[in-house]
Amino acid sequence: MTAESLLNWPLLDSIQASDFRNAEPYPWLNFQGALREDGYRALTAEHPDLELFSYYFNQPRKHGQRPHNRYTLEWHEGLALPAAWQQLIDELRSKRYLAWLRRLTGCHWLRLHFHWHYAPSGGEVSPHCDSKRKLGSHIFYMNTAQDWRDEWGGETLVLNDGGRFDRESAPEFEDFDHIQPAKTLENCSLLFMRGGNSWHGVRAIQCPEDKLRKVFIVVINDASPWRRLRRKLKGKPADGV
Repeated sequence: MTAESLLNWPLLDSIQASDFRNAEPYPWLNFQGALREDGYRALTAEHPDLELFSYYFNQPRKHGQRPHNRYTLEWHEGLALPAAWQQLIDELRSKRYLAWLRRLTGCHWLRLHFHWHYAPSGGEVSPHCDSKRKLGSHIFYMNTAQDWRDEWGGETLVLNDGGRFDRESAPEFEDFDHIQPAKTLENCSLLFMRGGNSWHGVRAIQCPEDKLRKVFIVVINDASPWRRLRRKLKGKPADGV
């Protein structure tokens, strides 16, 4: 697309690891401007086609949690993408972005996966903690003020349970002590790390039938040698992600 980076490196490099790691109730940071403004506009002007997505609705979840209904697209080598999106993937796979994640998280052994989630009206992400293979996520919110309204919802909610709930349970949003919604419109993103109490979710979206909540997610997986060794000893696949 362009010789210039889509990622806004002056802003990303200015973020202090302590601000991220010391957040409550677990490490998280919701900020605006992770992408250069022209890059953000190019990406939101030409999303991957919905025909590429899989229909992921009413799939059972563990621990009695409600399904997370959405259309999903997993990135893989050779996936045909608009030029701006291919450039973003290339930048996110770069040593510079990986080094940025290592600096903020303090974790060295990382493996990144990428996917898109499009959610229609009624789509919900019930409260949950991510699986232990995941170290965290960097969510890019890809709706603009021109195609989305705040009252339709779609914010990721950072949930504080005060350490009361077993991660293998199914609490409701109303059960949490404190709920902090992430800002989503106009080039906002959310970086967070998994922990024992890293509860999060999205309330059911209430939007027109012709609208979709669109997010692009960098999934940060644990690629440590000791994790691979543990899986080998348990007879599980070596990559584990």
